[in-house]
Amino acid sequence: MSVDTQEAGSVDEGRDGLATRAAAAVRTYAVAPGVRLNVRSGPGTQYNLIRQLPEGVSVPIYCQAPGTTVAGTYGTTNIWDLIDNGEYVSDAYVHTGSDGYIAPRCG
Repeated sequence: MSVDTQEAGSVDEGRDGLATRAAAAVRTYAVAPGVRLNVRSGPGTQYNLIRQLPEGVSVPIYCQAPGTTVAGTYGTTNIWDLIDNGEYVSDAYVHTGSDGYIAPRCG
């Protein structure tokens, strides 16, 4: 099943270890079973499709932003998850255990 939503590594440790501590604070979340999730360049279906995640992956959520409302496996939401630099997926297909924001707002 392919869905039209937007949805993330090794971190190079700096001298003081800040990059390592920041990366350790980011959790990963499973994408809905059987879903090949579209990754977009912004928080909405109107943004360019960058790539598609394969089934069975987990993604980091660095921050979240409001955008296009999407109905998916885990409900209907306008929350989009930043999973990498400039790469967003719809939270409707990511199992966070919450209907609301679980990470800081992007921006």
